[in-house]
Amino acid sequence: MSITTPLPTNKIARIEAIIALIPPGKVASYGQVADLAGLPGRARLVGKVLRETDKVLPWHRVIGAGGTISLPKGSNGFAEQTGRLQEEGVVVIGGRVRIREWQWQPDLAELLFLLPF
Repeated sequence: MSITTPLPTNKIARIEAIIALIPPGKVASYGQVADLAGLPGRARLVGKVLRETDKVLPWHRVIGAGGTISLPKGSNGFAEQTGRLQEEGVVVIGGRVRIREWQWQPDLAELLFLLPF
């Protein structure tokens, strides 16, 4: 009996599926997305997937673990992410979001019935 490792595309699809589920007005950290995708410790992979995907995802809802917007301050991406979050009602002050207040906390039903894996 051989053990096979999932293909990278499976990891990518799982990360994309989690990001697609983050509801408007909520945020998730890169690490949280990785954990929910069954890839603990792979927060950097989440960032790589967001940079390289051709899918339309709510990328602006993914932030750093401390509640920070990870894009460089003053960049177009930083301004766009801040604006999109604020349009959804998320308070962003100085490039930071109070993660405890705005973090997506999926309940058990969401995890069991919405996740495709």
